[in-house]
Amino acid sequence: MSSLFSDLDVDAQTDAPIGATMTWYGIGGRADLLIRPRNLDALATLMKRCHRSGTPLRVLGSGANLLVADEGVDGVVVKLDAEAFTEIKYNSAGDIHAMRVGAGADMAKTLMDSTRRGLEGLSQMAGIPATVGGAIRMNAGGAYGAVGDAVESVTCLTRSGEKVTYPASELQFGYRGTNIPDPLILSVTFNLKPTDPIALRDRVKEIFAYKKSTQPLADHSAGCTFKNPIDPETDQRVPAGKLIDETGLKGLSVGGATVSPRHANFIVTKPGATADDVLKLLEMVKQRVYEAKGIELKTEIAIWRRGAAD
Repeated sequence: MSSLFSDLDVDAQTDAPIGATMTWYGIGGRADLLIRPRNLDALATLMKRCHRSGTPLRVLGSGANLLVADEGVDGVVVKLDAEAFTEIKYNSAGDIHAMRVGAGADMAKTLMDSTRRGLEGLSQMAGIPATVGGAIRMNAGGAYGAVGDAVESVTCLTRSGEKVTYPASELQFGYRGTNIPDPLILSVTFNLKPTDPIALRDRVKEIFAYKKSTQPLADHSAGCTFKNPIDPETDQRVPAGKLIDETGLKGLSVGGATVSPRHANFIVTKPGATADDVLKLLEMVKQRVYEAKGIELKTEIAIWRRGAAD
């Protein structure tokens, strides 16, 4: 596989322990090849070569919403943590401030930076761990809104390594997903509005405090395990955690994995847990909720397995 990257400006590591060291779960297998491109040209060439050779390529963000199977993953895993992919730039136009952020930038740091400047638009992201690219890909959010609410445009790389920018008018930000067709997000431009920075800071703190009081943020998890499903009787979304709780599954364990007693939509782990423990518990929860409620739960966390794209 060295032919994919040996002449490119990248850092490369074979048999990289991504599950144990680069995910919030801190469990799971290794990547056959982990590549950190230092610039856009190297990344675009790598994308093109992987496409031509049929080599799987996955993008690893903060690892907050990811479970890597114990057997690891094949192909190439790309980490966009070089400065070329984490830069934040601002451009003011009247009462709107556009902020362009690299996909590899940390969402929490991006939120704090814009909050210090008194620019509102991303406060709904308080307490949601992600890179900016990962947040966009799944339209991360919660009760206070979603990241797609503030998007002006998204720039991506196609499978053949070409750069393309989509205005918000061409994008659909739905519940935990978007219609972005390309495999890699490069950067995002947000529309932010000037406001009182002290009031904005207080709002961000309030939202974060709410998340902290209702979710097991101190435990090892990947956030909400399941998407909130649509109840076929009401045609409305119902909280997955509520269904799991009503089925009596809080505290249910498999090996080192447990349905959190604090929030039933979190599967938390303890030392010695394996990714297989989480996968078995996840399937058990899905089966029991379906038997009790007649509603099928779908995973919100990304699961990487050998031989299958995420």
